[in-house]
Amino acid sequence: MATVDALQTGYDACVNGVGLVDRSEAGKLLLTGPQAREFLDGQVSNEIKTLAAGSGRYATLLTNKGRMLADLRVLAFSEESLLLITERPALQVLFDQVRRGLIGWQAELHKRTLELGLLSLIGPRSDNVARAAGLPLPGGDEHDVVALGDDGAVIRTDLGLDVLPATDDVAAVRSSLLAAGAVETAEDAAEIVRVETGRPRFGVDADESVMPEEAGIVDRAVSFKKGCYVGQETVARLHWKGKPNRHLRGLRSAVPLVPGAPVIFVREDGTEREIGHVGSAVVSPRLGPVALALLRREAEPGATVRAGEVDADVVALPFA
Repeated sequence: MATVDALQTGYDACVNGVGLVDRSEAGKLLLTGPQAREFLDGQVSNEIKTLAAGSGRYATLLTNKGRMLADLRVLAFSEESLLLITERPALQVLFDQVRRGLIGWQAELHKRTLELGLLSLIGPRSDNVARAAGLPLPGGDEHDVVALGDDGAVIRTDLGLDVLPATDDVAAVRSSLLAAGAVETAEDAAEIVRVETGRPRFGVDADESVMPEEAGIVDRAVSFKKGCYVGQETVARLHWKGKPNRHLRGLRSAVPLVPGAPVIFVREDGTEREIGHVGSAVVSPRLGPVALALLRREAEPGATVRAGEVDADVVALPFA
């Protein structure tokens, strides 16, 4: 846990300059072969088959009932090479599901978690720092990717750049980035920025019980024009004809919120109902105590709820 001063320094860097966060523990897989794109297109929720080299997309891996097993970024190095990045808790499920499905396809799956590091540059000066450190820059769209050395990559994110050097080169690349002006930043500080943007994290704000529509990620993670994939029917039916029972919401309070605390909604007749639990919770230097929570739909923005022992206001995301 970072100190208060360290959190403030890291947050300031991520908002005004460039914070550097080591996320090398993230799950990484490489899918190669002439049918790699076509195969993965039938496994995940977003369009993969049409990805141009140098671009990427965010997607989910789902059960046949449309619930999330993992979320992932799919980056196209070339016509026959896809890099998959996922949260570490979802790595084994993703690996197992992809490996089982590969039988009969001209594609191969390779582990890359230990072979590649991941250094996140977060902040408005990310490009300047990366350029000064001698790194190539990807295109301007989120998930655009450019090769770094033989197996590494530099990837555009919503908040800056992810740099994936070979593991043996991580220390040297980190030193170059710090010398170019990046500020070593704790994950806790970077989490504040993520929560402010309202983006959920799998394993914290979403799990195997959650559907993409509930997590608020359909616009980024789902294509309704592509061919069949596992879970497609349920996801499409909910999007076009149904109403999700839950929505990802923001919570604001006067005191810090506790991850995992039950969220209680008081009806007009005075009866109480548990409608969810607190997910990611931070104390933002800009907003004060805020959190993400997956809540039943009766708690619309503007409602007041009790999160554990704390009163909190329900707000739409991202936080204003």
